Amino acid sequence: MEIDLKRLNSFLGNAAKNTYAGGADKVDPQTSNFQELEYEDGDWYYRDSYAGFFRSWGREVIWFKGAPIWNQLYGGGMEDNFSKDADFARQTFSFLKKAMSVGEKENNFQPRGPENFKDGDWEYLSNLEGNISNFKGSEKILYKGKVVFTHKFFGGLIKDK
Repeated sequence: MEIDLKRLNSFLGNAAKNTYAGGADKVDPQTSNFQELEYEDGDWYYRDSYAGFFRSWGREVIWFKGAPIWNQLYGGGMEDNFSKDADFARQTFSFLKKAMSVGEKENNFQPRGPENFKDGDWEYLSNLEGNISNFKGSEKILYKGKVVFTHKFFGGLIKDK
């Protein structure tokens, strides 16, 4: 099956803005003790599945016409010296959602947030290598110049027989 990469990217951008970054309601998880979000548009279906709070690991999968075609794995979380303050972690995740919704995700491949985003005392930085077909990267959030959160991510196209 040949996948239109521009359409895939557009769908991914819309899915990201309409799930975690958009504050969507969680759906019944397919995996127990995980949080899950989904988005659908015609033949396209997206599911984000993750577990954890201070440290989390998850995956995003996109299906087209019922077949999985794209995947992203991610993980990390709050730095150790910030991993006991739930209120500060919630503020950090709120800023992460804001950063992940910035940019023209529907037009330019941006699997997480933009390369750089600032808002008051908060700063988001992302380092991305590759493209929608095969990529890896990392992201971090700084508060008043100190790194408080880090994640690594990687993924790309799924090709079946």
